[in-house]
Amino acid sequence: MNFVDLHTHSSASDGTLSPEDLIALAVSKELKAIALTDHDTIGGIPRAKAAAAASGLELIPGMELSCAYQGTEIHILGFFVDETSEILKNGLAGFCKVRNARNQDMLSRFQEDGFHISREDLTRNDPDTVITRAHFARVLTEKGYVSSPAQAFEKYLQYGGRYCTQPKRVTAEQVMELMRACRAWPCLAHPMQYRQGYREIREMALCLKNLGLRGMEVYHSSHHRGQSAKLQIIAKELGLLPSGGSDFHGSNKPDVELGRGRGGLRVSYSLLKDIKEDYYG
Repeated sequence: MNFVDLHTHSSASDGTLSPEDLIALAVSKELKAIALTDHDTIGGIPRAKAAAAASGLELIPGMELSCAYQGTEIHILGFFVDETSEILKNGLAGFCKVRNARNQDMLSRFQEDGFHISREDLTRNDPDTVITRAHFARVLTEKGYVSSPAQAFEKYLQYGGRYCTQPKRVTAEQVMELMRACRAWPCLAHPMQYRQGYREIREMALCLKNLGLRGMEVYHSSHHRGQSAKLQIIAKELGLLPSGGSDFHGSNKPDVELGRGRGGLRVSYSLLKDIKEDYYG
């Protein structure tokens, strides 16, 4: 059976592998295809495309956009993006302004309190990297302020705290509007991470479907088998196609393996085949 991973990150956002190294790892894992879905950026896609073409791996160009739904931050994956689209580039530039303002506020608060952290520490001299909380967690760990990224999140990076105030967020409506405009295939990412019951997840997915949602990430590293089974039922009821991926970030999530998640994840190519048929018609 052929397997895929439809949720991965590179160093273009908060993964630790370059797009080329991510492709090489996928080939070594004997995956049939992967989707590169960096946070709020398509910057890694050209390099990943070139590496995939040379290796024979099928690459689904994608992205993962953060937004607000009824006060909760959610993430929506977009597959089959065109990285040359001016509509998409302009839309992402606007979203990144919101993210950059939050990041600068966080950095200023740390610096005011005596933390020796610079923007260069966060970007590792790659100014095009989209900074996320994971970058702050990495630097706090490297500089010895915490013992691990997990401790950094628990101690300093919880939303609403001193260093991570509730950010101004792009809305779900805005993200779905951009998805429609650039002809991406939108999929709700990791529903169980939003700490909602199944009824609330269903209501959210239905609302997003009315805005153009086409899929739901049923299989994910943070979902156990019973949760995936219930999400599969919800997706079927709503006419959404199931997707799945590890949410691989390299050493930023050392317990998440590409293509296998935390050990038990295996996503069949048949899911991607259904998604492609839905997208291309």
